[in-house]
Amino acid sequence: MKVAVVTGASSGIGESAALQIARRGTGVILTYSSNEQGAKDTVARIEQRGGTAVALHLDLADTAGFTIFRETVAEVLRETFRRDSFDHLVNNAGFAGMAMIEDTREEEFDRLTDGLFKGPFFLTQALLPLLADGGAIVNLTSNSTLPQVTAPGYSVYAALKGAVAVLTRYMAKEFGPRGIRVNSVAPGATVTRFADDAFSKNPQIIPELAKTFTLGRVGEPDDIGMVIAMLVSEEGRWITAQDIEVSGGQNL
Repeated sequence: MKVAVVTGASSGIGESAALQIARRGTGVILTYSSNEQGAKDTVARIEQRGGTAVALHLDLADTAGFTIFRETVAEVLRETFRRDSFDHLVNNAGFAGMAMIEDTREEEFDRLTDGLFKGPFFLTQALLPLLADGGAIVNLTSNSTLPQVTAPGYSVYAALKGAVAVLTRYMAKEFGPRGIRVNSVAPGATVTRFADDAFSKNPQIIPELAKTFTLGRVGEPDDIGMVIAMLVSEEGRWITAQDIEVSGGQNL
């Protein structure tokens, strides 16, 4: 059985990615930060469909804990999957932060940097010895990095997601000799717990936001999760170093 590590899979895009990957017969090690119950629910949904999954706690901003996390992943691989390696890594975990440039505090800048760029960078580094040759990595970016999209207040968030898109290309180049493919997926606005659960708290914004999409609706987690599952699967075997917008034509 192949095995995937999916970060931030207690809800939203990460949850969908974990479920879609598991549907293809791949075991899943998924992570959560604060939403433990959500992670347990994701595991239960995978198991109800006949799959195998394990949920682990991970603080993406705590790089000092990555060595222990790697050891825990190795233990789960041995005990649950009878493996000493895994095949796919989905760097999905993250969070949003909004402030105009003139109002951005250095502490918030550092918090976003740790969670959105430094964390995925060093987590990938920490897990690389366990990632099997011929495997695949998918990083989550955002269509806010694209030239035609500018959302005031998201300068730091978008810049860091842009950094992840560049990092994706360098990972693809450096890991290519091991047959490891690396791509990133850039969602548009998607109905998740993003930005402090803004969509649930303000459902009235959805119809107006939908007008910015060529396909006429706001994105759903499965719109993104299915693409992630494709990219780590055999169907994506000849795709690497790409930042793929999956946004239903938002802001065309």
